[in-house]
Amino acid sequence: MSRKVLIDADACPVKDEAIEVALRHEAEAFLVSNGGMRPSRYPDARIVVVAEGPDAADDWIADAAAPDDVVITADIPLAARALEAGAAALGPTGREFTTESIGSALSMRAFKQHLRETGESKGYNASFTAADRSRFRQALELILRRSRSPS
Repeated sequence: MSRKVLIDADACPVKDEAIEVALRHEAEAFLVSNGGMRPSRYPDARIVVVAEGPDAADDWIADAAAPDDVVITADIPLAARALEAGAAALGPTGREFTTESIGSALSMRAFKQHLRETGESKGYNASFTAADRSRFRQALELILRRSRSPS
């Protein structure tokens, strides 16, 4: 069974980069979304369209994730589920989630959600930059090399 790079594709800004790096490492690339994906744009990836509904794509990815796989997502709860399955989890800005860091990431997410709900924060996200894209490519390369090397 080959390694998989599972991409939470609905709002992922690094789909092309993830597919390119996955293929270079002979891993299967899966774009998972609730719809709207044009398969012809990504001929080297497997397109998975899940049913509408909250967390349907996350559930599919979490169920498919296995050790040596990589989950690409900005969704921190999905990253936590990927880690529980033994997969690596990487955000689109190149931030790797680890078993050591996921607890504080989940806490910070809850805190920011509380600030938005109480009106203390407008919830604006920083712009995605070329540096983020470059950091992502480098981080995915390292993760895929690391999972290939003997333990």
